[in-house]
Amino acid sequence: MGEDSLSHRRRDIIHLQPGDGRHYGLGLLTGVFKADEAETEAAYSVSEWILEPGLNGVGGHSHAANDEVFYVLEGVPEILVGTCWRHCTPGTFLRIPAGVVHDFRNNGETTARLLNLFIPGGFERNMPTISAWFAAQEQV
Repeated sequence: MGEDSLSHRRRDIIHLQPGDGRHYGLGLLTGVFKADEAETEAAYSVSEWILEPGLNGVGGHSHAANDEVFYVLEGVPEILVGTCWRHCTPGTFLRIPAGVVHDFRNNGETTARLLNLFIPGGFERNMPTISAWFAAQEQV
């Protein structure tokens, strides 16, 4: 059995063009989900986070049972890990274990983009509620 047929038997191939995915607007932050628990048998989710200049963060938070991996694609965001803000440039890799407080912001003058893996998957099921909360804040 060839590799393609074996992979296809386990999960479908996901092939998205640049910009494709499920978009969630959160003010100066946009999440674009590329693969989620339904597509990965809950093993992980993959998303791109687009941080516009002036984004001060979403608030320090942690995930009880999920690790997060961030890889900086573009820009110079800062990522909070525990109590330390880390200045990140393209190519920076961070793995944040479950239970560790984290956040991200963009004090730079250009858009920043982060690739994110959430392990195991499932965070994306919260995105409609989170997006609605951000939209309500913009109305105030």
